[in-house]
This record gives sequence, structure tokens and C-alpha cells, in this order.
Amino acid sequence: MPETIDALVRAQAGLFGPKPMVIDPVDRIGYTELESSTAELAAGLLAAGMTKGSRVGLIMPNGVAWVRLAIAVMRVGAVLVPLSTLLRPGELTGQLRMASVQFLIAVDEFRGHRYPVDRDQLPALRVIWKADEALAFNGTRGATDALAARVRESDPMVVMFTSGSSGPPKGTVHSHRNALCAVRSGLEARCVDAGTRLYLPMPFFWVGGFGAGILSALLAGATLVTEPSPGPASTLDLLQRERVTLFRGWPEQAEALARHAGTADLSALQPGSLEALLPAHLHARPGARASLLGMTESFGPYCGYRADTDMPHSAWGSCGQPFDGMDLRIVDSETGGPLPRGETGEIQIRGPHVMRGICRRSREQVFTADGYYPTGDLGYLDADGFLFHRGRSDDMFKVRGATVYPGEVQRALRSLPGVRAAYVVNVPDDRANQVGAVVVGDGLSVESLRAATRAAISSFKVPTLWRLLGDDEAIPRGATGKVDNTALRTMLRKGVRP
Repeated sequence: MPETIDALVRAQAGLFGPKPMVIDPVDRIGYTELESSTAELAAGLLAAGMTKGSRVGLIMPNGVAWVRLAIAVMRVGAVLVPLSTLLRPGELTGQLRMASVQFLIAVDEFRGHRYPVDRDQLPALRVIWKADEALAFNGTRGATDALAARVRESDPMVVMFTSGSSGPPKGTVHSHRNALCAVRSGLEARCVDAGTRLYLPMPFFWVGGFGAGILSALLAGATLVTEPSPGPASTLDLLQRERVTLFRGWPEQAEALARHAGTADLSALQPGSLEALLPAHLHARPGARASLLGMTESFGPYCGYRADTDMPHSAWGSCGQPFDGMDLRIVDSETGGPLPRGETGEIQIRGPHVMRGICRRSREQVFTADGYYPTGDLGYLDADGFLFHRGRSDDMFKVRGATVYPGEVQRALRSLPGVRAAYVVNVPDDRANQVGAVVVGDGLSVESLRAATRAAISSFKVPTLWRLLGDDEAIPRGATGKVDNTALRTMLRKGVRP
């Protein structure tokens, strides 16, 4: 079977029929209806001017409607450009220009955000459709079938935006084959199969929602349960009503739900779900389960281990092993030369699952001469091929001449009782760098955190600047959802010193 969205949707409709594919709080759609309705919707979009290769932007909250539009666009070879509902007008204009979006489908407003577009700055933009208007398009499926038959595995399927805590966004271009194969390679590690009823609140405009959510469910024949605005009451209702078996949201969200659960019946949840919602006897020992490692450029995780299974003891604290099809090497950050097992350097990846390129950058600007993508992540491989992540190369910093990896300090903090989340950055002053930590949790004190951290890591890595928060929502984030390190440093300068 060709690795295209159209071929996949047709095949899964034949296998799973009326079984629900996506459920949101007010709507649901089965595999058969998804196939027929997106064929007719695609035909209507084609009649309105869209065609194979068109760049189509989409700004909508999670739900059945988002999935229908996205599938319709991709089936006929148009290129989907999911756009964040958090974007400010200037950011939206920049991403529309970067991806050369020609057709834009958008809601008027979501959670206080509106999406005005300055068309004078966007020469490629031809049409703006309101979401309800686009969803009403309809046609006979003959046009869809004819164009879908011309879509090839190597054709671009989606442009996913990603960015770090600073710098301009990157539009990563993924083909049908590389995206679908990347998602398929991680299904076992994420414990997703045809019997799964997967709750995933992550926005569909992130690869964590689009790949780990929509495409994972579609490839496995599973049922995806989602919602546009997660909250304890609505989420608990969905988990119970839909008998969700796998919860793969944010750890902080799971912790909050556990505090509100009361008498809620979450007995359908299975191992592999975030542990805060599982009974204590199903919890793993700290470090025993892999922390899947991935990025938008690899279309999600490229390294992991079954989420319901302990790794070998020597691999505890690792990210598991590279998935089949992923070629991974560790190189010296300065020279680019390969490093032996056990030595920390930059992680580089290569293989058919990696993105095809980045918008407005040449291949030479993105990949090494022998085809590896430098991820900017630091880590090492042990003798058995397990990958240990040590943070970002651009986050690594020196304290009195010694190297500090923020990821290592964060892991030490997150292992402490009462800590739900921890974020570590350097905070430079006139003399040198200081280690700063913003910690989210209950009943915490700087004194206890500092003492416990000092017992776990070298003294020069122990934070000297602290900010304690009771709610993860206070963590500053950019439009892509990533933590804003510059804003963290500002918070820490006003924080607590020992």
C-alpha cells in the first residue's frame, strides 16, 4: 500500500468501518464517515480553487472539524500548514509568509485570540475562508479520486512550525512517507494499537498533537479523544464517558486531574498512561521508564522504549533506543567528529523518517554533507545503544569553568517529592553565570530543594537562584508552547537567593 494519507484513509475505512476515529466533547466521526466525508469535502475545496501542491493554512482548536479539514487537504496532495491558535498578528504574518500559504482557513476567535491578516504583506495568499465556510464545501468524489491517484509518497504533506525559546520559527517540510513512517515507528513505544482509546489534549498544530494524536490513531485503527480547551471537569468527564484506556497528555495536567478526580472512575486507564492517574501499584520506579525523545524535525519521537515496561537497570534515566529506521550518531559539538560510546556530544539523526527540509533553506544549510541533521541536543549512547539526553547545546553553559547541562539539573529536581515540574537556565550577572531554577509543586521550600539537589548532583550544578510556583500555567511560553527562557531569567532575577 502506498504511504499516502489517501491510501491510509481508504484502507482503514475498509478495516474499521463505523468505529469512532475521533471524538470531541460535542462530535464524533467513524472511519467510514471520515473517508466519505473528507472525499466530498476535498472535492468542494478543489472546486473552490485548491489543488495539488497548494499551501493551506489551518487555524482552529482541536476537534473533529480540524481532523476533517486536515485529511481533506492532504488526501489530494495539497500541503497542510497547521498554525498555532496562540499566534499574535505579527507572528501569524511571519509564518504565513515563511510557508508561502495560498489558502487560509481560520476561526474568527479562540480563547481571546483573533487572527487578523495583513494581505498587503502576503503576496502568495489568495483566499481566506472562515472555518464554517470551508467545512460547508462539498462536491462529488470523482475529482478527489482522480487527483488523489496522482499523489506520491515523496510529495510534501505538511509544514510543521517549530522554534526554540528564541529566534525565528522554522517551517519543517514533511512528505507523506516520512511522516507516516515516523509515526508508525513509535506506535509500540507509545502503546497505541487498534484497541486503544487515546486521550490527547495537545494542540493539533504541534507535532505532539498531529503526529502522536491524529496520525497515531489513524495508523493503528485506534480512537482519539480530544477537546479544544482542557479543564479538570471536562477532561474527567471525557475520560469516564469514553472509557479512555491511554492518557498521553502533559504530566502537569495529569497531576492536576489526580487532585480533582475524587470518585471519578478511571479504571479503564492502562499502563503506559501518565502515572499520576494510575493506581499506585502500577507506578514504575523513578527512571525505570524511558522519556521518549523527539522533535518536530523528526516528526515526533525517534527514540524510546515501551511506555508500560521497565528498561534494563543499566539504562534507567535514558530515552530508550533509536526506533527502527533511525540512524543516530554522537559527534563533537565543535569539530563534528564522531565520539565513542559513553561520551557526551551533539546528537545527529538521519533516515527516511526525518523531515525533507526547512522552508527557505537549502539542503546544505540544513543537513551535513553525509545527510545527518544536527539536532542541537546533547547526549551519549551507552554500550547497549540506549540514549541518555543531556540537554541542548545552546542551553549548555559554564559555571566557574565547569559545564552545566540544564537537563541534568531538571531531572534531579523532578525526581524530588512534591515537584511537578522544573525548568533550569543560566542567569548571567556582571561576573559569571548562575544556575537558576523555576520549580512547580506543593509544599516546597528552597532550603529542602537545595539540600536534596546537593545530595544528587555536584555542588556547582545546584541552583543559586530559585523561583517557586504552585501552578505550571505561570510558566512563560512562546506561541509554539515552548518555554521562554528569556522570560524565565527575568523571573529568576526577582526570585529567591540562598
